[in-house]
Amino acid sequence: YWNALKEIEDFMQNSSISTPSLRYLSKETESFGGNLSTLERISYFDRSGDDVTVPCGFMKEFPISDNDRIAMEACKGVVVVSAIFGDHDKIRQPRGLGSKTLDTVCFIMFVDDHTFRGLNSHNLLSEEDWEHKLGAWRIVRVSGELPYKNAAMNGVIPKHLVHRLLPNSKFSIWSDGKIQLTVDPLLLIHSLIILKNADMAISKHPYYIHTIEEAMATSRWKKWGDIDSLQKQMETYCEHGLQPWTPNKLPYTSDVPDSALILRKHGFESNLFSCLLFNELEAFNPRDQLAFAFVRDHMSPKMNLNMFEVEVFEQIAMEYRHNIKRGGQNLAKQGSNTKRASPNLVGTSKCEMYLSEMWGESHS
Repeated sequence: YWNALKEIEDFMQNSSISTPSLRYLSKETESFGGNLSTLERISYFDRSGDDVTVPCGFMKEFPISDNDRIAMEACKGVVVVSAIFGDHDKIRQPRGLGSKTLDTVCFIMFVDDHTFRGLNSHNLLSEEDWEHKLGAWRIVRVSGELPYKNAAMNGVIPKHLVHRLLPNSKFSIWSDGKIQLTVDPLLLIHSLIILKNADMAISKHPYYIHTIEEAMATSRWKKWGDIDSLQKQMETYCEHGLQPWTPNKLPYTSDVPDSALILRKHGFESNLFSCLLFNELEAFNPRDQLAFAFVRDHMSPKMNLNMFEVEVFEQIAMEYRHNIKRGGQNLAKQGSNTKRASPNLVGTSKCEMYLSEMWGESHS
């Protein structure tokens, strides 16, 4: 623990060395992310030249208080970020924290008005307080009109644009609302990011390695209501070069992550990936596993990615069920009408080569 703390502190002291930085498009639009076309989004994938401006959300207000904004800007080291929108999860306190962790790590939990009222009804938070704390977490209320009608899409903003909400942080850990950390975040950053010299660390999916496998499962288990949009998304990616996973993609060991836990070193590559991925989610849906490999494989410069084994994830976090209440909003269907596509999710020729290669491989 003390070695990890010292190495992280040393890294932060030396991080002022000049490195390329991203500039973000700033304009007001009706859409939080700019509602970019496919060709517009892809045009930003290669940022290896001098022009390092990208669209990265915040073209519409993300309504948080000035007091919370100032507090987040003061987080200059490691941050742990989570979000609960639609009152679908309980707030779970991190376990296994070292004696100095709460002094050096910011824990930020974003909640919407619906979730805040639920916490208030249990006398856990008060409307009168100007600052909201619950255990290790600082509760940041996202109040008023949210950027998206879909609760899951609003949650994507702190999940993938944490580097913009906390611009002075050097490392971050995203933890889904259903996740409880059981290992100190300083140890996680040290072992999964610093020792691996990684820009990002994320668990491999326990079952799938190909993007379209995950898309088919998303359709089969109705994790997203608009099946036609899933088909359109996969056809768009196939048309623009999405390939199934093969050993040729090494050192990337899979195309499908479990994105419930994401560790980042905030720098040019990881910030660029987060911006590009967010743009894909706004264009299609908040199922970030579907756009993950397409962005990763086509962006430039490349990101140093540590995709760790599922067994590691099981040792560092507890995963709980979502708290779906009767009469509550369904995260998958909110903001979209459930539609039926043809029996074959990717039934056109645009993904024929992908499917042929995917099904022709042996992974026994």
